Amino acid sequence: MATATDRAVGFGLVAFSLLLFAYYTLWVVVLPFIDSDHGIHRYFLPREYAVIIPMVAGLLLLLFIGVFIMVVMWKSRKPAKKSD
Repeated sequence: MATATDRAVGFGLVAFSLLLFAYYTLWVVVLPFIDSDHGIHRYFLPREYAVIIPMVAGLLLLLFIGVFIMVVMWKSRKPAKKSD
């Protein structure tokens, strides 16, 4: 059974993910259709970052997955048998 702390952390992660998704969706899908002199553009990063940030995050994710697999394989390696 999940404790109150687990539920609070889970709720926080879901809320953060929803906010991040809404921000990115507005940034990438809606903002190009709004005039560039509108005041809402101050709250968003330049459009180049809409591609750069997810690409860097994906590369870091692949790097961490690769390192994790390498560490697990290295730890599970059995010593070679000695043949006389």
